[in-house]
Amino acid sequence: MFNIKTISMSKAEEYTNPSFQLIEVTVTGNQEISPNVYLISWKREHDFQPGQVVKITDNPELVPRIYSICSGNREDEIRVLFNVKEGGILTPRFAGMIPGMKIYASKPYGSFKDAKDPSCWIAGGTGIAPFYSMFRSGFSDNKTLIHGVRYLNHFYFEDELEETMGERYIRCCSQEQSCNVFPGRITKYLEEKNDLPANINYYLCGKALMVVEVRDLLISKGIPFENILAEIYF
Repeated sequence: MFNIKTISMSKAEEYTNPSFQLIEVTVTGNQEISPNVYLISWKREHDFQPGQVVKITDNPELVPRIYSICSGNREDEIRVLFNVKEGGILTPRFAGMIPGMKIYASKPYGSFKDAKDPSCWIAGGTGIAPFYSMFRSGFSDNKTLIHGVRYLNHFYFEDELEETMGERYIRCCSQEQSCNVFPGRITKYLEEKNDLPANINYYLCGKALMVVEVRDLLISKGIPFENILAEIYF
């Protein structure tokens, strides 16, 4: 049994490091890009590396949530992609935000970062966020992006990604079918692939179950454990 190689830090480090303290920012946009899926933005005050995360909340008395940045590192705004959680505390409130309202955000941090070497990005659902940040930051050359979702309207940013990445942008949909979309989950797609290169890094981002399943499948196909890096959404 292998342990997942995640990019993370201890809770103690998060709470004691002043770099992670929350500051008040003003919402500049909040677009519903798919049913119950939003892209909220505020003015960028700090440099960041694509793949990093921020903590945000609408009330400093509430525990913030951690989200991957979903914008390029040369853009004027920081954007975060989130879906409204049924029974959630923060996400329904985030969904109601309009420009001019205040939220609280940390500086960007984290080490889930890719270089410009060939690699494979594998995302489930809103786990596309860090890879879209990398894409918008000019890191998409020599990359393959595999995005798995349940429904076709969950392929966020697909027109832009398809135009630029072409056949290196692979969509997998488990509940609906369409031309140029693989009919099934990411794991089914990978099971049918017999030519996965073992000399590149594989970056995984999504829910824990998806990440573990994909990790185990990659290892079974000869991908070295040290070549698999993961960011898990809880």
